[in-house]
Amino acid sequence: MSDLVGLFNLLAPFFGLIALGFFCGRMVRRPEEGLAWMQFFLIYVSLPCLFYRLIADKPLDQLTNWPFVLATTACTFIAFVLSFGAGMWYTRWDVPQSVMQGVAGSYSNIGYMGPPLILSALGPAASAPVALIFVFDNLLLFSLVPLLMAVAGVERHSLSATVRGIVWKVVTHPFNIATVAGLAAAALQLRLPQALDRMVDWLSNAAAPCALFLLGVTVALRPMARIPGEVPALVVIKLVLHPILVWVALSAIGDFGATWTYAAVVMAALPPALNIFVIATQYNVGVERASACVLIGTVVSTVTLTTFLYLIRTDRFPYDLFPG
Repeated sequence: MSDLVGLFNLLAPFFGLIALGFFCGRMVRRPEEGLAWMQFFLIYVSLPCLFYRLIADKPLDQLTNWPFVLATTACTFIAFVLSFGAGMWYTRWDVPQSVMQGVAGSYSNIGYMGPPLILSALGPAASAPVALIFVFDNLLLFSLVPLLMAVAGVERHSLSATVRGIVWKVVTHPFNIATVAGLAAAALQLRLPQALDRMVDWLSNAAAPCALFLLGVTVALRPMARIPGEVPALVVIKLVLHPILVWVALSAIGDFGATWTYAAVVMAALPPALNIFVIATQYNVGVERASACVLIGTVVSTVTLTTFLYLIRTDRFPYDLFPG
């Protein structure tokens, strides 16, 4: 019983903030444009500080674990391919819609929900694998999406212009800039001045509550007319198959240790990211489907994510399937 109480105390604040945002979004009538500054604060200020904080004090050898990066990124790619295939089947070969489905079935809430939840559950030793998965999953998906959209004819640019655009977006993304800054600080063992360090600490601590509240509000402002037929398949791929793929892959490649393996499994088991809706809005493709995936995936993850964390915390989930 104490394990269940501890798990409730761990998860309740996260899902509670989402529920609070959803309730406020439904009950308090405010224009959606009012969220713009909150989104800017999260993407350009608070979350970059969080990721700098995650990386800057880590030994550099922890941040160059390439077998781990290869395994987790490959599993995300497999989840994307499976979800893309499900989208193609249900949308009758509509490539742009299927790209959005691919993202919905593979892109976890690794920015808003992942770091605070996993660090609370597994401790500060989990920050290195969390940072690596965040960086390389984003590199994968933010490269795949514009490339496939260009191939599908949604973006009216030449292939070379599309590739240049991808590179520019990757290089200038605030999360990646913060990651590079954190890597430099880790390599050079730099420490921020006390006043600036405290400011970065405050901003990084603001990321999770703001992001989770924003997720609830955004979903509330996007009511669903119906549940698209492929959403259940995408939710199963995202919340069940993806974490199992990660577990099997890491066990097969080598012994990464309990903390790294559990961190990767929980990152894969997180609900679909709010960024799916942002991407769909950017291309004006599959907005209703994106809203449905985020809402239903978040609700279902209260069961699936709780189950994974319960099995981990009660030592019923071996971190290595193939010991010895």
